[in-house]
Amino acid sequence: MSTKRKDPLARMSIWAHLQELRTRLARALVGIGVCSIVGWYLYEPVMSFITSPLTQLHGPQINFQTIGAAFDLKLKVAVWIGTFLACPWWIYQIGAFIAPGLRKREKLYILVFGVAGVILFLAGALSGIWVAPKAVHVLQSFVPAEGVSLLSAAQYVSFYTRLVLIFGLSFLLPEILVLLGFLNVVTAKSLLKAWRWVTLFAFIFAAIANPLPSPWPMTLQALVLVSLYLLAVLIVWIREKMIARKHRPRANYESKTKNGAVPSK
Repeated sequence: MSTKRKDPLARMSIWAHLQELRTRLARALVGIGVCSIVGWYLYEPVMSFITSPLTQLHGPQINFQTIGAAFDLKLKVAVWIGTFLACPWWIYQIGAFIAPGLRKREKLYILVFGVAGVILFLAGALSGIWVAPKAVHVLQSFVPAEGVSLLSAAQYVSFYTRLVLIFGLSFLLPEILVLLGFLNVVTAKSLLKAWRWVTLFAFIFAAIANPLPSPWPMTLQALVLVSLYLLAVLIVWIREKMIARKHRPRANYESKTKNGAVPSK
């Protein structure tokens, strides 16, 4: 078997990889840009949803501090909406970039990775949408009764959108580990050895990303991330066992042939 067949990545130089990465990034950004046009027209209902936690409090108000602040905010929210609408496209670009390093049969898994990636990303985003209003209510509860809460529109929307986006991306990390396992960059054993560090970083990330003062939402998010990590380790381990089982009969046959137990043809 040739070196190219053993290692499909060997056919591509580092420069070719960088060019391929640039192409995939450009395509992903174009997809987000196109979907941002749709997001521009969805701005009003989405903005109403984002500011609904403030509306329920009947106190805090957002203000636009510069003459162009409203336009800038609408553009940012449109891109944020476009990122979610285009998630099947840019997640596919990640899989397409990694596909050359997979075996021919394993390239069928790209579709599975793509669907799972979209589901994980949206599930993480939904958890962020669930946390954000609670965080707004808790943080605004510290405003004294005689005080007036005038929030910068840009800062409030940035807080909300970043929180949701970070939650969504955090749920994609286990799938990236599975892809690295399929590329033989990491093994199930090496991933499992790092479980203590992963658990520590999961709780640190959850503490930073979760603005609620209560420890329970943070703990729940950290446990979900650790569970997804362990699921990724399990998938990589199952794949390694399947490959080892597949190559074991061939190795036994070659060993018997070499020892003369099986007549060579």
